[in-house]
Amino acid sequence: MPEIQYARTEDGTHVAYQADEAGGVDLLQLSTFLNSIAAPFEHPSVLGWNRRLASFCRVIRYDRRGIGLSDPVDIAQPLTIEHWMQDALAVLDTLEVGRAALLAVEQVSGLTAALLAATFPERVRALVLMNTSARLCLAPDYPIGLPPEAQTRLEARIEERWPDALPLEALAPGVADDEEIRRAWRESLVLGGRPATAVAVTRVIFQSDVRSVLSAIGVPTLVLHCRDNRMVPIEHGRFLAEHIAGAEFVELDSADHLYFGDAGMDEIEQFLTGTRKGPAANRALATVLFTDIAGSTSTAARMGDRRWRELLDAHDAMVRRQLERFQGRYVKQTGDGVLATFDGPARGIECAAAIRNGAHQLGIEVRAGLHTGEIELRDADIGGIAVHIAARVLALAAPGEVLVSRTVTDLVVGSGIAFLDRGEQQLKGVPQPWRVLSVAG
Repeated sequence: MPEIQYARTEDGTHVAYQADEAGGVDLLQLSTFLNSIAAPFEHPSVLGWNRRLASFCRVIRYDRRGIGLSDPVDIAQPLTIEHWMQDALAVLDTLEVGRAALLAVEQVSGLTAALLAATFPERVRALVLMNTSARLCLAPDYPIGLPPEAQTRLEARIEERWPDALPLEALAPGVADDEEIRRAWRESLVLGGRPATAVAVTRVIFQSDVRSVLSAIGVPTLVLHCRDNRMVPIEHGRFLAEHIAGAEFVELDSADHLYFGDAGMDEIEQFLTGTRKGPAANRALATVLFTDIAGSTSTAARMGDRRWRELLDAHDAMVRRQLERFQGRYVKQTGDGVLATFDGPARGIECAAAIRNGAHQLGIEVRAGLHTGEIELRDADIGGIAVHIAARVLALAAPGEVLVSRTVTDLVVGSGIAFLDRGEQQLKGVPQPWRVLSVAG
C-alpha cells in the first residue's frame, strides 16, 4: 500500500493522497462521495480491481477536503465542485504530473472530472466516466433526472441512520449478500466523514448541473454505465456520451451503481493505453468577466481630462489587484472596462463584486457581466460565443449590478452566493433567450 502524503491547495487546505511508485499512464482516481483512501477494502473483487488498474497505470488516489484524512471543512461554509477540482489539481501539482487520465466512478467524482476536463484540458489526457451523470435532479429539460423528493428522503436517512443510510442493496445489489464487503463499506463511510458532511455533499450533487460544460470537453472520453443501475439509470450515461464530442459509450451487464466487478476493465485498459497525444488545446472552459464604468462619458465631461485620467488610473490599479487576489487572468482593456477570465465561476463572481465595491469607494459605479462557457484561446486574446454572451449579459446590467447567466449559477451550487432572478432575456445576436440573474448584496 502506498504511503499517505499531503498536497496543499491554493487556499491552504491539506489533501491526503496515495500514489503508486511505478506504472504506465498517470491515472487520477477522483475522490468519491464519503469514502476515504484509509478504508481497509481487502475484498478480492476490490483488490483485483486495484491490481488490474495498477498493471497499466500509475494510480493516484486522494481524499478531497472534508473527507477522511484530509483537512476538515466548516460545514457552514460554502462547498462547491470548484473546491473539489482545486483539490484534484493540488495533488497533480504536488506530484508534478503535467497530464493525467481521470477516472470517475460515481456522482461526486463525475461532476469534478467533467469540470476539470473542460476547464483544464491541458492537464487531462483522457477521461473515463463510470455510472455518473451531468445532472442528477429532474428538470423540465432533463426528464431523466430524479424527483426533488429523492434528495429530501436521502438527507433524512443520512440524519437518522448514518452510516447505514446508503445500503448496498440499492448501491450494489450484486454484492449485497457479501458480509465482508458490507462491513468494509460501512467502515469506509465511518472513516470518510460525519452525517453533516454527507448532507452537505448530497446537496451539492443534487443541485449541481454540468450539462453546459460537456461541449467544452475535448479530451478522449470513455463513458461506461451499468445497464440496470437503479441509483443513476443508464439514460444518464447515454446523455453524457451524446453530449461529449467523440465519446465512446459502453454498457456493462450489471445492476450495480458502485461497481465491484471487472467487466469494463478491458475497455478501460484499451482506451487508456491506446490514447494518442492530440494537438495542443486551443479551446477551454472558462468564466468570462466583462466590466464597465457606468456613465463614464458624463463623468469625464464633468471632471475634466486630468482628473478623469487620474480616476481611471486608480480604477485600473484596483481592478488589477482584485484580479490577482481572485486568481483571474487579465485579457485586455475594453474602453473603460476590462475583459478577464477565471477557471472557477465562484471566484469570478467574487472578483466582480469586489471590483464593484472598490469602484464605489472611488466614487464611480461599475457594472459587470459573467458567463461560463467554452472559449477560443487566441494567443493573448480570447474569442467564441461564450465571450459574446458575457458581453451581452453586461449590456443588461444596471450600474452597480453584477449580472450572470444561468450557466454560472448552475456551477456554483453550494457556494452560498445568492441570486435574484431577472428572468429570460433575449441577448442581441444570440438565437435563443437566456435566463440571467443578479448577484444579491
